[in-house]
Amino acid sequence: METNWAAEHLQTIRTLMERSAVYRRTLAPIMIYAGCLGTFSAAAGLALHIDKFKAFFALWFVTAAVVIVGALLIARRQALKDNEPFWSPPTRRIVQAISPPLTAGMFLGLVLVRVGIRDATIITFVWLLFYGCALNSAGFFMPRGMKLFGWIYIGLSVCCLMVLAIEHETISISANWLMGFFFGVLHLVYGGYLFLTEKGKNAA
Repeated sequence: METNWAAEHLQTIRTLMERSAVYRRTLAPIMIYAGCLGTFSAAAGLALHIDKFKAFFALWFVTAAVVIVGALLIARRQALKDNEPFWSPPTRRIVQAISPPLTAGMFLGLVLVRVGIRDATIITFVWLLFYGCALNSAGFFMPRGMKLFGWIYIGLSVCCLMVLAIEHETISISANWLMGFFFGVLHLVYGGYLFLTEKGKNAA
C-alpha cells in the first residue's frame, strides 16, 4: 500500500512539472476573466451606491461564485483542447491546497457578520488575507509567480489591517474601491503579464 502511494505521489509531482506550461496558459485567461468581473462588480457597486453591508456582502459573494464557475469552465475547455483529463491528480492537488484557506475566509467573514461587525473594509482585508494564502498554497503546484502573487495579497492585507486598527476612525473609503483594485486591477495586471510573457516565449 505504501509503495503504491509513493509511486502515485511521484507520478503526480512529475506530471505537475511537465504541465507547468499548460497551467500557465490556462492561468492567464482565468486571471483576466476574474479581473474583468471584479472590476465590473466594483464599478456596479460604486455606480449603484451599494454601500450597505448586506448588499455589499451579497454582491461580492455572487461575484466570487460566478468567478469560480467561470474559472472551472475555462480550465475544462483548456483541458479538452489539450486532450487532458480535467479532474486529474494534479488538479485535485491544487483544489485540495486552496480549499482550506478559501473555506476558512468565507466562514470567518460570516462569523464576523454574525458577531456584529459591519465595517466592509475589515471584511475585505480578511478576504484578501485568506485569498492570498490560497494563492500561495496553489503556488507550490503552479508557476512560481503564483506564490509571489499570493504574498502580495498577504502582505498588503496585513499592513492595511494594522493601519485600520490604529487609524480606524480617520479612514473613510468605499470597500468597493478596494475590491475593485485588489480583485479587479491586480488580476488584470497579473493575467496580462502571463499572457504577454507566454506570447513572447512562443514567438521565441
